[in-house]
Amino acid sequence: MEEQELKKLISKYNLGTATPDERVLIENWYDELNGAELSKSDEELEGMKQGTYAALQTYISTTQPKQYPTQNNKIITLTYVKWIAAAMLLSISITFYYYRHSAQNSNALALNDIAPGGNKAILTLADGSKLVLDDSKNGKLATQGKTVVQKTGSGMLSYLSAALGTGSSEVTYNTITTPRGGQYHVTLPDGTQVWLNAASSLKFPTAFNGKERDVELSGEAYFEVVKNKAMPFHVASAGQNIEVLGTHFDINGYKDEASLNTTLLEGSVKVAKGALTATLKPGQQSSISNNETNAAIKVSEVEDIDAITAWKDGKFRFGNTDIKTVMRQLSRWYDVEIEYEGKIAADDVFTGTFSRDMTLAKALKLLEFSGVNFKIEGRKIIVK
Repeated sequence: MEEQELKKLISKYNLGTATPDERVLIENWYDELNGAELSKSDEELEGMKQGTYAALQTYISTTQPKQYPTQNNKIITLTYVKWIAAAMLLSISITFYYYRHSAQNSNALALNDIAPGGNKAILTLADGSKLVLDDSKNGKLATQGKTVVQKTGSGMLSYLSAALGTGSSEVTYNTITTPRGGQYHVTLPDGTQVWLNAASSLKFPTAFNGKERDVELSGEAYFEVVKNKAMPFHVASAGQNIEVLGTHFDINGYKDEASLNTTLLEGSVKVAKGALTATLKPGQQSSISNNETNAAIKVSEVEDIDAITAWKDGKFRFGNTDIKTVMRQLSRWYDVEIEYEGKIAADDVFTGTFSRDMTLAKALKLLEFSGVNFKIEGRKIIVK
């Protein structure tokens, strides 16, 4: 990063106007150095570190001690800027430490590399026949009643049907299923957009008739529901039911996670499980424990909502996330098993953002900055 860019970024962070991605950039300064060659000598790496240190010190020493109001009306002084710089320098030091001590392990990971997931899914039609979507050409795939099923692009499926509430009274269903290492985007007959994450499935009618729009989800999906007051949209997932009129939300219903989470980005949703209900506002998340019988619905504010939907935008994003949670996400996306050697400390956490287009070895290399080491054996990751 150039010095002028660094000044601009710190200033925006100080004023509270930095975007979530810019904040992550500061907190994960080592990402900027990830392109450094492992073959560089200790002296060359130390020189790079000292050059960055000098640039930071120059900026801090020449900046006047001003006070800036944040969006929350809190006052941040230059001391806070110095704290940011110190944190960045600490991260740089950690980065160089791992560059000097992890070359051998990184090479071992590269030898056993695994490609990332992609646009893969199987569509099961009403008659039980199956279409492998990643092998299908763009264009018309099938006709379901009065609905035309089309593949409109890589990773995109669309249902074109008659107007809502018209057509045959017979209800037929299709199911789209993504494997481990797969994802897909489908437009439902009402125009609702659904993004399916890896190891997930969505069952839905080929035409929405009657008074409600009902679908069933297993795994994780992000929804952008078309508003229709006369026909509420319902999502059944892992024993809970979500009712919406028109809104954007994410449901994470993987059975191997600690809880069933519904996160609202826009609009309003009603979460129900048995006799329990909760209504979410934008920026809130409901959680229902997967490990308790008759668990309550807990509602909380989400600190970093972009982390919830990062997968839809082709990213992994973590904020002080424990390694086991991180590894479950990688396991589904890269279609690998996870094995742990020895005891994994509770404070083994990772904060960072990186692309889901990375190979597994590159992703693990970044995770090693948390102090955890990895080994790839076939399609198994050993965490140690």
